[in-house]
Amino acid sequence: MTLSRREGVDIRPTLLRVLTDLYVQASAHSADEERQFVELTSRLIDEVDDATRAAVRARLAVYPATPAIILDKLGLRRADAAQPATAAAPIPMPAAAAQSARAPTDVELRMAASLSMRPNDAAEISDMFFAASTSERAQILHNLQDTPLKAAARIPAARAARAIHILEMAAFAEDIDNFALELGEALILPSRIAAQVVNDRGGEPLACAMRALDVSGAAFQRILMFLNPEAGSSVNYVYRLSRLYDRLSERSALVMLAAWRGSTMAVARAKYRSSLYDDERHRLRAASSQTRSAVQPGSAPGIRSQKSGS
Repeated sequence: MTLSRREGVDIRPTLLRVLTDLYVQASAHSADEERQFVELTSRLIDEVDDATRAAVRARLAVYPATPAIILDKLGLRRADAAQPATAAAPIPMPAAAAQSARAPTDVELRMAASLSMRPNDAAEISDMFFAASTSERAQILHNLQDTPLKAAARIPAARAARAIHILEMAAFAEDIDNFALELGEALILPSRIAAQVVNDRGGEPLACAMRALDVSGAAFQRILMFLNPEAGSSVNYVYRLSRLYDRLSERSALVMLAAWRGSTMAVARAKYRSSLYDDERHRLRAASSQTRSAVQPGSAPGIRSQKSGS
C-alpha cells in the first residue's frame, strides 16, 4: 500500500552517492568546487536514509580532502599526520532485531526496481548528465546500473531493426537532421532531446541511444565515423566511445532514456503551469457571480388586454 501511494522513487540517495564518488576521484579541489560540494551535500545528508549516509560517511572518512563542515556533519574528525589509518568514529552496530530481518524476496526486488521517477527528478538527472564531463558521464552510467529507478521498456525488435537501417543510411549520407528525426521517432523522444543527443560533442548520449536500440558494436563504430566526419576522423574519439559502448549495459541506457522522456514532462508542466494554474478558480468565480434571474420562465403574471379584458 505504501508503494502504491508513491508517485515515483526518491533519487536523493543516488545523487548523494554520485556527488561523493565524483568528488573523491580528484586529490584536490578549488575553493569553488569545495563550496559547491558543501552546499549540495549538506542538504542531501539530512534527507537520505541511514544506509546511504553510512556509505557516504565511509567514503569521506578515508578521503584526505573532505571539507571540515562535512566532517562535522557526519561526526568524523581529522586524522593526525602520524596516524595513517582513518580517524572516523566507529559506526554503531545495528540492533539484533535488524540483523535478523529477512532478506527481500525476488518479487519485492522487482517491485523496488519498477518505481518510476518523478518528472522533476528525471529532468535533474538529464541536466546533470549533459552538463557532466567525459569521466563524470561514465561514472553516472556505471551508477545507473544498480539504481532502483524504473527503466524504459525495450524497443520492439522489428521497430529497432528498421530504425537501425535508416540511421546507418543517414549516417553514411552525413544527414544529421534526418538522423535525429528517425532517432526521436524510434525512441519516442521529442525533437529537442533527439537533436541534443545527436549533436552532443562528447558522444556519450549517442552511445546510450544506440544501446537502447541494441545496435551492434560494429554498426555503432560506422555511425561514429560517418555521421560527423570531423569528429569521426579522431581515432581517440572513436576508440573512447567504442570502449564505453562495450561496457555500457542495456539497463543503464534504458534508465537514461526514461530520464530523457520524463524531463520533457517537467518542461511541459513548467511551460503551461502559469496559464492553467488559476483557470479552475476563475471559472468557479465567474459562475458564482452570475445571479439567477428574479423572474423564472413561466412565472411572469399575465398582461390584461383592455379590449378583451382577459
